[in-house]
Formats: sequence, C-alpha cells, structure tokens
Amino acid sequence: MADKHVSEDKKILHDMGYAQELARSMSKFSNFAISFSIICILSGGINSLGQATSGAGGAAIGIGWPVGVIISGVFALALAQISSAYPTAGGLYHWGSILGNRFTGWLSAWLNLLGLVTVLGAINVGTFYFFFGAFGSMFGVEDTLTHRVAFVAIITILQALVNHYGIGLTAKLTDFSGYLILGTSVLLTVVLLASANSYEFSRLWTFGNYTGTEGASAVWPVAAGGLMAFLLGLLLPVYTITGYDASAHTAEETHDAARSVPAGMVSSVLWSGLFGWLFLSAFILMIPSMDEAAKQGWNVFFWGMDAQVNPTIKMILYVLIFVAQWLCGLATVTSASRMLYAFSRDGGIPGASKALATVSVAHRTPVAAIWTASILSILFVWFTSAITIAGTPAYSIVVSCTVIFLFLSFALPIALGIVAIGGPKWPHMGPWNMGIGTYKLVAVLSLAAMVLLFIIGIQPPNDWALQITVGFIILSLIIWFVFENKRFRGPPIGDEIKRRQAEIAKTEAKFGES
Repeated sequence: MADKHVSEDKKILHDMGYAQELARSMSKFSNFAISFSIICILSGGINSLGQATSGAGGAAIGIGWPVGVIISGVFALALAQISSAYPTAGGLYHWGSILGNRFTGWLSAWLNLLGLVTVLGAINVGTFYFFFGAFGSMFGVEDTLTHRVAFVAIITILQALVNHYGIGLTAKLTDFSGYLILGTSVLLTVVLLASANSYEFSRLWTFGNYTGTEGASAVWPVAAGGLMAFLLGLLLPVYTITGYDASAHTAEETHDAARSVPAGMVSSVLWSGLFGWLFLSAFILMIPSMDEAAKQGWNVFFWGMDAQVNPTIKMILYVLIFVAQWLCGLATVTSASRMLYAFSRDGGIPGASKALATVSVAHRTPVAAIWTASILSILFVWFTSAITIAGTPAYSIVVSCTVIFLFLSFALPIALGIVAIGGPKWPHMGPWNMGIGTYKLVAVLSLAAMVLLFIIGIQPPNDWALQITVGFIILSLIIWFVFENKRFRGPPIGDEIKRRQAEIAKTEAKFGES
C-alpha cells in the first residue's frame, strides 16, 4: 500500500511538471504535527495572551477563542480542498498561479514568503521573551537589543542546522513536538485548575473593556468601544492558529499527500483550538482577579503563574513550554524554506533562483533556502527592533503587517478558487472532497473573515499597518508591470509539463528515484 501511495504521489508531482527531489518520508501524523507545531498554542497562546485579557477580559477567551478558531478554521477548510487537488511544496504560490495567472501566483508567493520569514522571526522573539520572563534572572538575560538579537540568532541557527541535515530528523522532532504540546497543554490545564482559589465560571462569558486603561494600555493604548474590544481580542486565537499551510509546503515530502495534507491542515486547527481553549480557560479561572490581570498587559501569564502556582511545578512547566516554543520555530524554518525553494524552482527570485532551488543530494533538503530564510528572519528582527515608527517599535507594526500579508496569501487562491472550481483550471477536487457548493460557502466566509481581520489588524498601536500594506501592494504592482511581467514565467503548464518529463527523469536518477 505504501508503494502504491508513493507511486501515486510521484505521478501527481510529475503531472504538475516537477521531479521528486525532496525525500518523501513524512507520515500522515508527521504532516499534521508540523502544522500543529507551528501553530503551537504554547507559543502564541501564552506570549500573546495580553491581547485578550487587556481587551474584553475573560469573554475574550471563553467566547472569543472559539470564534477565532472558527475564523481560522474556514481558511483551513478552503485551503485543504485546494491542497487535495494540488499537493505541492509551492502551496499557496502554486495555487495562486494555477487557479489565476502568473501575477496572482507571483503576488501570493511574495505575500506568503514575507509572512513566513517574519513570522519565524516573531515566533523566536516570542521565545526570547518567554525565556526572559521564565529564566532571565537565573541566566542574566536582559531585555536589550543585543541580548534579544543574539538569543534569536542562536536558536534560529540551531533550527536551521536540524533542517539542514534532513527531513527525517526534523519530522521526528516535530512528531515529538506534537505529543509534547498535547501533553504539556493537558498538564498545564490540570495545574492551573488545581491552583485556583475558586471557580468563577461566569468570567468566561463576562465582557469587560480594558482598552486604554492602566496597564492594559501597553497592549491597547487607545480606548475602544465594547464590540471593538472584543474583536481586538480575536487577534489572539487568529494570530496563534495560523501556519497550517505548513502541511501543504511539506506535501512533496509526505506519503499520500492528496489525503494527508488536507487532513493535517484541518485537524491541526481543530486540536489546537480545543486544547488551547481548555488551558486558557483554566488560566482565566485561576487568576485572583480579572481587573488585576488586565493591568498586567503582556506580562499577564507570568503574573498569574507567580501568584498561584507552586514554584517547582511552575519551573517544570516553563522548561516544557520553552522546548515546545523552540520546536515551533524549527517547524517554521521547514515551512518557510520549502516555500522559498518551490518559488525559486520556478524562477521566482531574480538572480538567485538556481541556488535557492538546489537540493542537497546527501541530505535531500533545500539547504540554500533553509539558511536564506533563517538569516533573513534574524536580520528582520535586528533591523525592526532597532527603529521606531511614530513612537511605536517598527517590529510590532511590521509583524502586524506581515500577518495580514499571510492571511492575504491565504485569501487570494481561495477567492480564485470560487471562479475556477469545476472549470478547466480546477477540474478535479481531489480525494479529500467537501463538494463544490460547500467549498464556495467556506470560501465566501473566508473572504468575509479576511475583511474583518484587516480592520482589526490596523487598529492602534498598529495603525501604520494600513499605510504599509497599501504601500506594499502599490510597490508590488509597479515591480510586476515594469520588471517581473516580462521575466517571470510561473509554474509549468500545458505543453511545458510534457517537455519537462525527460528532465524530470534525469533529475530523479541523480537522487536515486526510480
């Protein structure tokens, strides 16, 4: 059965005009685990908790988290359907090209690449701040530019090294990460509930509005209306539960990809949503006071743990959470590098595509793409941490922008799919099939969610995100029509696929693929 799936996987890849260069060694669970690891509720759910507690308070978790999970879920469902038809490492880029045209593919690629590289930086910055809060005093770590950049550089290099030496080791570590996140989430939930003085379940559906107030202003500096306070809190689950496109970016390394990839995307969202809601709800029940929690701003998790949890148990949990966060970055390096490799394979990076599309014969990994994505994320952290825009750290604004870019890269192929599905550009749904009508409904809901995310993503202190996003789109249009429209050909289609078959066979022979 395994050989049959390998043969089918390779045939699908050949039909899209690509050779099997990467090692196809990831199981269905491994494909799920890489998305689950990037989502990592123990990273975003903890490091960004202040977005909820300093917004609408307890209701931002009890009600807001499930709403945010549904928003991420409709994106995941729509992308899952496309991935079943086109299981390629190019993921969003390839889908944007096939379902639209060269421009939509090119734009999807750059939106997704910028999102992935900067999100990698954001994840590792979050890991730094967690380490600083948990162990900083023990190791003499301070919140300075030097310490922050040095820490991020060290852990990113380690993540790149693991990726360099093969998908086998990476898959084993992300598999372990899946179990670690699940186990630690359950343990954390139990500890938080056991540490609570009482259980005021009403906190989970009681709305507050802490925006602009003492302490909370560090997160939301401008007082907003009650509805907007709740909507701002949705950024916690939506920004946490993203990165599930990693399952698509590792499609060429996954067995039975047309079935495993969509299942991995959807299940990673469902399990992350459930376990994240459980431990975050337990945290809300544990804290001594919701009003006092709101005043803590970004430090709310450590404040709550220091106030209620046994010091020894707390340290054990901190170690487990830190390891999970590092593994989150590891999986993100994998996803970002595969996207960069796939785009370069089709000539997407002027002057550097050949090098970035090179796969190591020894390790079966895109080594140049791995190190390029990793180094760019380090440079991003260094540059944006060193400057401010209108009094706000450039880092915070740019991260907000690039998360918007990431969701725009999701929305573009989804929108194109509404028109293309059932036609010559998308004639077959794939074995993971929700039906054309259901897809169109999910796609429309995704686009509505995109509009909502854009509105709340440009609120203060990230209001500069609007100008930056508009500026990026205008710049992209200029670059495309002046330069790239003449140069960039996109993925192979039609007769070009047929012409590539001899080259594909030659390439695969080099890697021992029969």
